Amino acid sequence: MTALPPAPPLPPRPDLRRRVLAGEVTIGAFANLGSLAGAELLARAGFDWMIVDLEHGMGSEADLHAQLLAVQGTPTAGLVRVASAERLRVGRALDLGADGLMIPRLETVAEVEETLSWMRFPPAGIRGVALANRGGGFLEASHAEVRERNERLTGVFQVESLAAVEASGAIGAIEGVDVLFVGPADLSHSMGMPGRFDEPAFVDALDRVVGSARAHGKAAGILLKDAGGLPDALAQGFTFVGIGSDTSFLVAAARDNLARARATIA
Repeated sequence: MTALPPAPPLPPRPDLRRRVLAGEVTIGAFANLGSLAGAELLARAGFDWMIVDLEHGMGSEADLHAQLLAVQGTPTAGLVRVASAERLRVGRALDLGADGLMIPRLETVAEVEETLSWMRFPPAGIRGVALANRGGGFLEASHAEVRERNERLTGVFQVESLAAVEASGAIGAIEGVDVLFVGPADLSHSMGMPGRFDEPAFVDALDRVVGSARAHGKAAGILLKDAGGLPDALAQGFTFVGIGSDTSFLVAAARDNLARARATIA
């Protein structure tokens, strides 16, 4: 069979993981509306990364290909929060070309190691080797290049419970866990202090996650309500920071504009 001529590389681009592990501050947002146009608009704003949310967002895996195309046609990296940590969900998102994955609801080293095995090609993992899909560059990648693709993927693992906080040191030590990402709402509820983000015990939990990440050369991540919380998050040691979502941005802009309009005619 005649070898195919080389083609220019398509996303995923390999630089986000390098930047994250180098300790660079990166700013991102979540795409929750399941909207192709909404995802593109956010990406064109210039975020470092965007996470297409299949856990809580309105879209499904059927919408994912188009949203990744929209995001990755810009300099913004396109990550995916899978609906749950299952082999086929992980594999499908990667086969569709995600630059990395956010994994929710894991609390133990064993769970994280199993999920990472689904994210990586052999011998580092057990991800199925299929090159005729977008994740394989539609046959642009050779078998010799497959292992290199393991190094391009950004692995974001959520810390959403006190059990996960307590295990964060051991989880952060695992190769492939690039970001320990706090879900503040879930963590505060699991600790019995829903939405009380200033509680000393909650702040201590955040400090512990940051310390676990730093101890192993990884990034600590968090989702903020908006950019107003960024100075405090940076001071606390977070470097992989989400400042909202398409939903929150739309709601805030709509309410602000309506309030200013009503004030004008009052």
